[in-house]
Amino acid sequence: MAIPGVVAADKLGRGRPLSDAAPEVIQSHASAVSWGAIFAGAAAAAALSLILLMLGVGLGLSSVSPWAFEGVSAATFGVSTILWITLMQLLASAMGGYLAGRLRTKWLAVPTDEVYFRDTAHGFLAWGIATLATATLLTSVIGSIVNNGIQAGASVAGGVATAATATVAGGATAAGSELTKSGSGNGPMGYYVDSLFRKEIKTTTAASGAGGNPQPAAAASVAEVARIFMNSIRTGNLPDGDVRYVGQIVAQRTGLTQQEAERRVTETYTRVQTNIRDAETAAKEAADKGRKASAYTTLWFSISLLIGAFVASWMAIYGGRRRDA
Repeated sequence: MAIPGVVAADKLGRGRPLSDAAPEVIQSHASAVSWGAIFAGAAAAAALSLILLMLGVGLGLSSVSPWAFEGVSAATFGVSTILWITLMQLLASAMGGYLAGRLRTKWLAVPTDEVYFRDTAHGFLAWGIATLATATLLTSVIGSIVNNGIQAGASVAGGVATAATATVAGGATAAGSELTKSGSGNGPMGYYVDSLFRKEIKTTTAASGAGGNPQPAAAASVAEVARIFMNSIRTGNLPDGDVRYVGQIVAQRTGLTQQEAERRVTETYTRVQTNIRDAETAAKEAADKGRKASAYTTLWFSISLLIGAFVASWMAIYGGRRRDA
């Protein structure tokens, strides 16, 4: 189709109608990329993404509650978050791609398939720039998600048991310090050690108050038992010699027989080990849940980004058609 008023120069410098010119003569050396349209679409997509993200955070915080039977469940919250991120990518990418295709310059004498390719490239570039800009603004959030997943995986791999044991041992150290000062402790180990020396009221004698004050000796015995338990927790078992020795102290303080005292020592130590195992199991479950949540979040976030890239490219083609119509 000839364009009125447009001519092409031949080799001799004479003008002739554009319709008679050879294709190689009318080729343009200008860039096929309209960076102005691309940056405009990217800016619009990034701004809309930020607005939708802030709206989603507000809706999410309003739907959760720390109180029991209040707010949405964790599963519902996770699904709604994934759906909102996908919707955010769809809307923002569609806006950016459409503007990139609609605002680009009109290409003359370009084949239809080349126009489609250029429009697709414009939409994809607009989506890529908008994604990088949004990621730059939200680096702390994305980094937090990834780091939490890595740390959770490392904890599941073998660090949780040590951490739980160290926590209990640390509490036992504080309890032993308090026991040394006052004969009683508020730490985790203090409760178990106190339970070893409980007496029936009928076995309590008034003579315990006669003579000297037995409080310093009792406090020293309790602190020693706490140190024995701390060492056994670190090594993993309570030796028979320690059981007999602690049983002697318990029997002296409570009036129980040696066998009954040793049985009480064994039962108390078993309770301590059970609580440590429960703490380890709870920590592993929490770490595993955090790892899975981080993996699912990263996976669905990647899928939503791919969907956004496709929508941006497709909307750029649609905007380009509207531009050339």
